[in-house]
Parts: sequence; structure tokens; C-alpha cells
Amino acid sequence: MDNHPVSAQLVGLFFQMDGKQLQDQYKNHLSDYHDWDQKSHAENWTLFQDNIGEHLSIDETSFSNGELYTIVSSKSAKGKKGTLVATIKGTKAEDIIAVLERIPIRTRNKVKEVTMDMAPNMAKAIRRCFRNARRVIDRFHVQKLAYDAVQELRIQYRWEVLDIESQKIKDARKQGLSYEPEVLSNGDTIKQLLARSRHLLFKHPSRWTESQKHRAELLFIRFPKLRQAYDLGIALGDIFTKCKDKTLAFTKLGLWHNKVENAGIISFESLAKSIAAHHPEILHYFDNRSTNASAESFNAKLKAFRSVFRGVRDTTFFLYRVMKLYA
Repeated sequence: MDNHPVSAQLVGLFFQMDGKQLQDQYKNHLSDYHDWDQKSHAENWTLFQDNIGEHLSIDETSFSNGELYTIVSSKSAKGKKGTLVATIKGTKAEDIIAVLERIPIRTRNKVKEVTMDMAPNMAKAIRRCFRNARRVIDRFHVQKLAYDAVQELRIQYRWEVLDIESQKIKDARKQGLSYEPEVLSNGDTIKQLLARSRHLLFKHPSRWTESQKHRAELLFIRFPKLRQAYDLGIALGDIFTKCKDKTLAFTKLGLWHNKVENAGIISFESLAKSIAAHHPEILHYFDNRSTNASAESFNAKLKAFRSVFRGVRDTTFFLYRVMKLYA
């Protein structure tokens, strides 16, 4: 159990033993859990400074009941033993700084790069604790914001269509008539068209199926502003995939910003402002093409391990198991 992310219940099931009793035995007798030097404060923070490397990731995840933890991980360990650098309860910059400053400054100064999202608390902590590190905002986080901006417009149109349909039903009833919604060539009503277009708006046109191509054609004819929003999202993604250097990417981002201003789509205007405010850290991606994918993958492992436990009732013991596996 020290080397594999399995629960005592699963081991007990395999060997036809009482899983709960096995966990109690492991926790209280077989393991060194009660002698763990970080047990007293593990629920609030844990620190494994020997795992620190030149390239780090910082992200947040939830262990139980929506309680957020900040996770600092080392990319060099590739999600295996030695990945975990620190866990900090909450996301306050001051709490993160207080824990990371326990690492000797000489060690912290060896960190060359930290990938992160746009959260200002993370940026503040990195600036304070890793003064020599280049901050890189994850490109996938930026692209997700663009997808969210497209979906926001789709949902706005969907509510408008629902309101119009409700009014038409009401008017038809007053006249003693039965309301029949318009059915499009693919069998969708307008309401269904907007609801069923959600997934295709997350995908590149090259990955659409034939039915999605047909649905997209109908959608964009009816809602040309949504086509503009979708094209802006795709164009932003193309900057990250097609540009080879920072200078070209900076130019392309400027041109993209102009398109956003001309489109007049509020959700994209907000996104463009965020990108403008963080563009140096976003453009650092083109130095080494570093992303937060390793952090997202590690968080997925933690969530999968949590699901094996069917939730986390004892956070300290859960973090002890995590330490055994990944610290």
C-alpha cells in the first residue's frame, strides 16, 4: 500500500479480508503514520523541500467537501515518487508564502521556471518565494477561458430563445391553438440546436463529425455572432500551436486583440483585457513551451486516489498516503 494507490478495502476484497480492519491495522500498527514528523500540521501544510527542482508547477485541487488545497509539484519527477513539493490548505498567498519560505532561500533561488494559471495569489507567492523563476501562465488555461467565452454567448442565446418560445406558447394558448416549434433540416428545433451545439464549440472544425458540421452550419447561419466568437477562440488557439517564437506570437496576439475589439462580444472583451494584463507571463510559454499539464495530470491522480477512498474522511491520513506515494 506504500507503493500503489489502492485502498485497504480493495486489498481486503482481493485477499478476502476485512478491509476496514486491514486499514486500521495499517494505520495504527503496520505503517509509521503515528511517527510521521509532519502529522501534527499535515492538514494545514506539508513540505518536501528535497523534491524541489528547476521547473515547478503550482495549482489548486479539492480533497473533500470542496476544501481547496494548493499543490506545488516538481516536473522532473513526471508524476511519480518525488513529484510532491508542498501541499497548503487554502489558496491565500500569505499562507502559501509562509510555507514555501521554510525552504532555504539558496534552494529556492535554483528554481528557474514555475507554470501557473492567472490567479493573482499564485503570482504573488511565486514572485516572493522564487525570485529567480520565470512565471509562465498555462496556455491551456488561456484557451479554456476562450472556450468559456464562446459558451457564455451560446447560453445567452439559449435563454433568449427559451423566452421567445415561452411567449409564443402563451400567445398560442390565448388563441386556443397548439404551438408547433420550427424544426430544422437536421431535426433540431432552435432550442435543441443551441443545447446540442455545446460539444462541437469545444472542438476544432477538423475534428467535427458530419452531423456536427451540419449542426454548426445551421447554428452559425442563425447566430452569426456565435460564429465570430467561435472563430476568435480558434484563432487564439492557433497562436499557441502555430507560432514558433515569442516575437511573432506577440504580433499575432495584437492582431487578435484588434479583432476582439471589432467583434463587440463582451465575454471576449473581458478575456482580451485579462490577456493584455498578463501577456508577459503568457508569452513566456514560447521560451520552452512549458504548460501546467503535469500539474493537471498530478491533480487527476490525486482525485483518482481520493475516489478509491470514496471520499476523504481523514485528511491527515490521506495526505500521509499521498506522501508515501509521491513525496
